[in-house]
Amino acid sequence: MKIISDEILKKYADVIIKFALNDYKGIRKGDKVYVRIPEAAREFLPYLQKSILESGGHMILEYIPDGILRDFFDIGSVEQLSYTPKKYVRSLISECDHVVRILSESDPKQLEGIDPKLIMLRQKNLGFFRSLMQQKENKGKLTWNISLFPTKAMAKEAKMTLEEYWEEIVHACFLDEKDPVSKWREVTKQIEDTKSKLNKLDIKTLNVLGDGVDLSIGLGEKRIWAGGGGRNIPSFEVFTSPDNREAEGYISFSEPLYIYDNLVDGITLKFKDGKVVKASASKGEKVLKQMISEKGANRLGEFSLTDKRLSRIHRFMAETLFDENTGGKFGNMHLALGQSFPECFSEGTKDYTSKTAKKYGFNESHIHTDIVTRKDRTVTAILRNGTKKVIYQNGEFRI
Repeated sequence: MKIISDEILKKYADVIIKFALNDYKGIRKGDKVYVRIPEAAREFLPYLQKSILESGGHMILEYIPDGILRDFFDIGSVEQLSYTPKKYVRSLISECDHVVRILSESDPKQLEGIDPKLIMLRQKNLGFFRSLMQQKENKGKLTWNISLFPTKAMAKEAKMTLEEYWEEIVHACFLDEKDPVSKWREVTKQIEDTKSKLNKLDIKTLNVLGDGVDLSIGLGEKRIWAGGGGRNIPSFEVFTSPDNREAEGYISFSEPLYIYDNLVDGITLKFKDGKVVKASASKGEKVLKQMISEKGANRLGEFSLTDKRLSRIHRFMAETLFDENTGGKFGNMHLALGQSFPECFSEGTKDYTSKTAKKYGFNESHIHTDIVTRKDRTVTAILRNGTKKVIYQNGEFRI
């Protein structure tokens, strides 16, 4: 039985292909779009293809069958888990202009019980693909998008029926609007306005104080705030990449984290000199600690805030893509451990190198893990002239 209408699925595909890609301009005639989609999202594939074809583009498809990932870890040797087809990956990234990844899980916890070291080994090798993507993106020659197609199993983790889960997605992505793209352009304008105001402030340090958090984060030099850009649908956040050498204090996160097909919950982190010196979780702690042990994954790569007035997401979705953009009474704040964003370098991505990253405290890692809290907190900016200014309170930007 079909749960969601053809009209909604077509709108969803058009938002991704004809709007989000190419920095909110949509793909151009002749563009090549690499689509990575799991079998669980099979129903969505014809709509994505139609949008690509209508735009004059070409689809390069990677279709991932259900039920093979667990065997890969159960049976595969370390050598097999470590293998990366580098010539193929280089050729693929060289060929495509855009990358679309659809998140969809027939079993969100299929890797429970797998040695976290093996999962991290595989992630490290997948980092080769992401590194090549980023290099091409930094040159302005590639854009990407991540979106979600729900399943019964994913809805169950969020304690919803599939119908209820779809209702949340439709509402969050403005698919219930006559013209979702126009609505996204309106929201994007508000995000751009917030970014502009933040970038006019000469912020040295951010102090975060509230329920379960007392944290000081140094922004570092040559930083700008970013947001939007079509990388995620939905996306309401405004974020920056702080100086990974300057974080002091602690934070407890309210939201569970689904990562590498494992559930991690009740996360608390303590920072000293920018480094995580203590990490705990009520569930999945072994996975959390193994991730943090990876190179660069014990330091910050992102600090992000979402204004509750923009976000239509008010329920826990058991998927970071949505949970890191949630609204509700206090909006949300999330931190990412691992890789920083070159787009937060004020001199531009074309001049961004590993030497630049090291000099200005941008983090480098094959890990980038977003952890979300929806607890009440106040964010105060300490400007370089010593002035203090509250920039976020009660889930809203105050600038």
